[in-house]
Amino acid sequence: MQVEELLDQLDDMIEKGWSLPGKRRVVESQALRDIVDDIRLNMPNEIKQARGIVADRSEIITSAKREAEEIVKAAEERARAMIAKEEIVQRARESAHDMLAKTQARCTDMRRAAQDFVNDLMKRADDELTQNLTDLRKTRASLKQNIPTVQANASDAE
Repeated sequence: MQVEELLDQLDDMIEKGWSLPGKRRVVESQALRDIVDDIRLNMPNEIKQARGIVADRSEIITSAKREAEEIVKAAEERARAMIAKEEIVQRARESAHDMLAKTQARCTDMRRAAQDFVNDLMKRADDELTQNLTDLRKTRASLKQNIPTVQANASDAE
């Protein structure tokens, strides 16, 4: 029997006992002793169960605390990793922006240098062509002046 059932029997025995003046009762002492002995015999099992429950409860609480600490640590590590990753991404963006700005500046410089080169080349070609045209005109003018002389000489030879 369990302790509660034995305590219920003890309560019933007191209720069935003979009433005496002054709130006293007469009960069968041997039956009372048997129930108390049974309670003592069953009490250690009940206490062991209670202690086991308390130990299990303590172990569950300790395990839950340990698991909670592990979860918190994992979350903190993940947060640190995400922050580090965000910092890396931010640095990469800044680096890409710097590279793009430098590339655009270099491209502008190269365009300007190419335009200057082409402009200089065309100016020299223009100067050369102008000089050649001037020389051509001089030669043509000189030829025009020599033609009457050549014609006169040709008439004389006839």
